[in-house]
Amino acid sequence: MSDIRITNCHIHTFTAQHVPRSFPFPAIRFLRSEPGLILALAKFLRTIGQEHISEQVERLHQFLLQGSRPSQAHILEDVVRHYPRGTRFVVLPMDMSKIERGPVPVGLKDQHDELAQLRDAADPAGSVVPFATVDPRDPTSVAECLRALNELEFKGLKIYPRLGFAPDNPVLMQQIYPRVFELGLPVMTHCSRGGVQGRYVCDYKGDGYTRPHAYLPVLRKFPQMRLCFAHFGGQVDWAAYSNAKDTRGNENWMEQIREMIGGGEFPNLWTDISYTMFHFEAFAPILRMLLKGDDVASRRLRSRVLFGSDFYMTRQEELSERAVSIRLRNTLGEDLFKQIAQTNPEVWLDGGSEDKSLWTGLG
Repeated sequence: MSDIRITNCHIHTFTAQHVPRSFPFPAIRFLRSEPGLILALAKFLRTIGQEHISEQVERLHQFLLQGSRPSQAHILEDVVRHYPRGTRFVVLPMDMSKIERGPVPVGLKDQHDELAQLRDAADPAGSVVPFATVDPRDPTSVAECLRALNELEFKGLKIYPRLGFAPDNPVLMQQIYPRVFELGLPVMTHCSRGGVQGRYVCDYKGDGYTRPHAYLPVLRKFPQMRLCFAHFGGQVDWAAYSNAKDTRGNENWMEQIREMIGGGEFPNLWTDISYTMFHFEAFAPILRMLLKGDDVASRRLRSRVLFGSDFYMTRQEELSERAVSIRLRNTLGEDLFKQIAQTNPEVWLDGGSEDKSLWTGLG
């Protein structure tokens, strides 16, 4: 194998202390305090022949255990061991204080400060790349985001509109994006139908905030800002594409992202494959097909896909970090894997040089 410096562009290290006490449902508080009950339920399901459901319950147990680790440093240690030394990790925090699922024990400022400590203690230096986050509905969150960008010198912004706000929220458009652009930093945003959702945000509204076309006002006002749609539209839309079925609203977000990137109008639009590729057998062949094309649209897409995993959300899945990354490297081959895991992240994160001809119609 060739020597590839992998960048995992999408991981999380927030703990249960950064999550509302009653998220995702009130009974979770009891389950966190009595994890043995989850294993007992899994054992019971297995005895009555429900092996598949039993495995899902056991993975929920692993996910809750991961979130219950005592610090972000412990969670980071758990993901680092799956990758070669020198791998970079883009760490994405979350601000769930406004989703109305109860109080958050540890606030966003402390979460950001701990991330800064992880960055400063990273070995090797530069291997932890922290992003700031914000909920534009909360002035305290806005001020804290700007502090993380300006004073802590975080390397990007993560937003999560499915919590209950539009990506062209006036606060984002007038205060946050302009500063991100001035600093030359990238933006990561959640772009799938699943994930965290505000308590009073229905699926229709959540999809409306999250769909790729909801970002058109942002892309047109800030065309030079490097924006990444996480999850490449998500597993629901990849499965719908694979089975030629409609999704909610009869629009497929994976195809929408392909068209937006491949059409060339938005040369600073990106996407990552985090979580989606953990349904590996179903989706990895599709990814390989999308990236191997030789037409201009395919080459544009190939230059805008980022490797990411979504640890530790993926502890709910059967495959491990290492299993997915090795299988993906084997399926794509060295050249394609290097493109998405090293070359593309260097451009997205660092503003590295690239061939501009694809975006001038000369490709």
